[in-house]
Amino acid sequence: MAIVFGSLVLALAIIPGTILIAIRLLKGGFSRTDRKQQAEETKMIQEIYQGLSRMEERVEALETILLDRDREERKE
Repeated sequence: MAIVFGSLVLALAIIPGTILIAIRLLKGGFSRTDRKQQAEETKMIQEIYQGLSRMEERVEALETILLDRDREERKE
């Protein structure tokens, strides 16, 4: 379940950024200031992606802990 949730969150973060870049390219490319903005936006998107990846790993770890506890309680 965490993989599905994490994948959805990542998709929701990446897809709009990709669409924005595609729209800008179709409108005639990038000026020098647009390239700086694009670089900043790209960096932000990458940071969001990395943060969401780390969050997905933490959620998976928490799920493992909870499942292990549940198994131990059922044994007792």
